[in-house]
Amino acid sequence: MFSICFKIVKDYFEAEDLTQETFLSAYKNLSSFNRDKEKAWLCRIATNKCLDYLKRAERRSVPMEEDYFLAQMDHSPTLEDKILENETKQQLFIRCNQLQSPYKEIALDYFYYEKSAMDIANNTGKNLKTVQTQIYRAKALLRKKYEKEASLK
Repeated sequence: MFSICFKIVKDYFEAEDLTQETFLSAYKNLSSFNRDKEKAWLCRIATNKCLDYLKRAERRSVPMEEDYFLAQMDHSPTLEDKILENETKQQLFIRCNQLQSPYKEIALDYFYYEKSAMDIANNTGKNLKTVQTQIYRAKALLRKKYEKEASLK
């Protein structure tokens, strides 16, 4: 019973308490007990006790003041955010085009156009592992370009 409770609530001490409650509840309702299915009956009681506990715990949680204010804030991007994003994407496009083939095409598809490795593999007819390796290498090459530029500044 403890393992059932622990798997559901994921808290060792609460699982101990809920296991104890399970056996107490079973003892109190022994008159309605069907002796043919004792294990299933106890498992069902344990599961119900755990689910009830999780529902109570959810209601007991008090929202933090920070959470409320963060939810109320407007998260729409500002004009400055949009300009910075466009400039970053433009720099990424330039850096990707500076790479040699096949890394140039892979980098553009993956980093600039934000395609998944699976989509790139399907579109190019390449093996997925090949595409993943090329993405990894293109990323390393791009990192070197950015680091080189940062060291020059």
